[in-house]
Amino acid sequence: MYHPFDPISPEEMRAAVGILKDKFKGIRLRFNLIDVNEPIKEEAIPYVEAERLHQELPVAPTRLIQCLFHRVDTYVFMKAMVNVEERRVDWVKEMPKHVQGPADIDEMQALEELCMTHPKVLEEKEKLQLPEGVDLCCEPWIYGTDDSNEDRRLCQCYLYLRPVDHEQTNHYSLPVSFSPVFNSVTKEFVRMDYLPTGADTKTGPTKPWKPVKAVEYAHDLLDEPLRKDLMPYIVQQPEGPSFTVEGQLVKWQKWRFRVGFNHREGLILYNVTYDSRNLFYRLALSEMTVPYGDPRMPFHRKQAFDVGDVGLGVTANQLALGCDCLGYIKYFDGFRIDSKGNPILLKNVICLHEQDNGILHKHTNFRNNAATVVRNRQLVVQMICTLANYEYAFAWYFDQAAGIQFEVRATGIVSTIPVDEPGLSVPWATQVAPGVMAPFHQHLFSLRIDPAVDGYKNTIYYEDSVPLPVDEKLNPHGIGYGVEKTVIKKAGPAKTNVDRHRVFKIRNDDVINTVSYNPVAYAIHTVPSQMILMNEQSFNTKRAEFAKEPVWVTKYQDDELYAAGEFTNQSREDTGLAKWAKRDDDVENSDVIFWHTFGLTHNPRPEDFPIMPVETITVDLKPSGFFTKNPALDVPRSTQSFNKSVLVTKSEDATCGC
Repeated sequence: MYHPFDPISPEEMRAAVGILKDKFKGIRLRFNLIDVNEPIKEEAIPYVEAERLHQELPVAPTRLIQCLFHRVDTYVFMKAMVNVEERRVDWVKEMPKHVQGPADIDEMQALEELCMTHPKVLEEKEKLQLPEGVDLCCEPWIYGTDDSNEDRRLCQCYLYLRPVDHEQTNHYSLPVSFSPVFNSVTKEFVRMDYLPTGADTKTGPTKPWKPVKAVEYAHDLLDEPLRKDLMPYIVQQPEGPSFTVEGQLVKWQKWRFRVGFNHREGLILYNVTYDSRNLFYRLALSEMTVPYGDPRMPFHRKQAFDVGDVGLGVTANQLALGCDCLGYIKYFDGFRIDSKGNPILLKNVICLHEQDNGILHKHTNFRNNAATVVRNRQLVVQMICTLANYEYAFAWYFDQAAGIQFEVRATGIVSTIPVDEPGLSVPWATQVAPGVMAPFHQHLFSLRIDPAVDGYKNTIYYEDSVPLPVDEKLNPHGIGYGVEKTVIKKAGPAKTNVDRHRVFKIRNDDVINTVSYNPVAYAIHTVPSQMILMNEQSFNTKRAEFAKEPVWVTKYQDDELYAAGEFTNQSREDTGLAKWAKRDDDVENSDVIFWHTFGLTHNPRPEDFPIMPVETITVDLKPSGFFTKNPALDVPRSTQSFNKSVLVTKSEDATCGC
């Protein structure tokens, strides 16, 4: 029996494939995605509430499998909903011609092979006059959008040179100036784009390559010696971890939640509770877009939607002990489908572990030097995805004081373009190596928060800190300040405001804190970020209207999970938040969704090449009047007998009173 929030199993994948093949007898199908359809919330809540309250479980929600596939005979893109348990297709429909489903790994690999053997590409390769030991390599990119009449499923292939004597050689430091476009469905060559290599839009014929040494990041290819003064750092838990895992259910301290995983979002957290109190029904990264600021053709189309275009689940790394996660590690696996309908194991795609994060709270009584110190133990749930040149680490941190952090770390290699003039300066890129420029771009993420703060009807408001007016009796010195609370009553966007220290909060108007006499609440500390920079009329902005505003509030509806809409590959407009917010729904004291857009405006620097040190962004979720006192008072104090730290240099003064 499956839990409503369990990821899809290989058995369900095989069953869904078989049911569809029976439905389309004699017709070859090419599978793109097969995954569990999100359970209907109205059906899921009684089930998870019975679990939380240790009551008899009701009938589980109907488990449906969504399927995206192409008919190979007509190239038509299809979507179906399959009931595996009853072995039936509930419905199947042909998608509009302009709708393109997400790319898949088999498709990308086939396009790469097609590109590398196509006569038009080989013809251009000959013009490079490459020396022995240097070859061409291909990176297929989702085509993007610049024409509302383009219905073909296209792919832009960016090409690089690669010395073939090492598997990690940095081809991004050797970009070339021609880029073929293919039809991903028919495999037809569409055209050859020639890339501008100067300060303007001019392009020219392919010229012989002037050999230049690649700028490498792999350790055994570096010119400089490695550091030798770094000592081992070993995380040990001799008695094992403090968490327990039962299937997908995680229990740690007072926390309970389920780890979910799917093709599109990858890591999902369901049914998050603290000390048996409801906090969040569902937490996940909903979408991200990476628009590039080089205005020249074809770079003007470079805009990745990494969640919708490909999927974080299918690009998740197989994590390794001692590398991606340190300490005592529990891994979770996942599955994806290949184009023939075979389940593919995605091993160790999520890691779970504990870590020390400094002091949780401390006080020293200065009168007698007696100290109480409590360390901040955290539970970390992490996934790392490789999306072509970039890596993103997505992690949820749980602490012992009922706080949650969502962290994004961006690393990997910046996307590069060729330049033929040393020292060239342009307003949209930085020269990061000989013959290499890295265009300016943004990484804009949408975090979807489905709250359940002591119940499933919540109100979202924001709180501004403002000076009190000068008053001869109450505030004669003009130093007083207070807060202004603004309830968001209708669906739509909202602004952040650093000047007013704006904090968004999710409260339950039906549950009152017995100390503050205010409704219980959780605060969301948003990330001050620059929103999308592209012109309002550009396809880049029209496709990602969610990135125009830092906060959106909508009323819950089933299947409204993705900020830019269900299908982003070559989309023409945002069919997600921009559409849902216009319903003008009443959202006060209702089943409400909080969406937060945040990110990086990344204008690359030479230090970001050949591999980029991590850029870190964190969103904080903290109790705000949810408890009547510090919820971590019962965490044991930190002691040397428990932590067993080692003194490097013996000193009689090296005491902390703990």
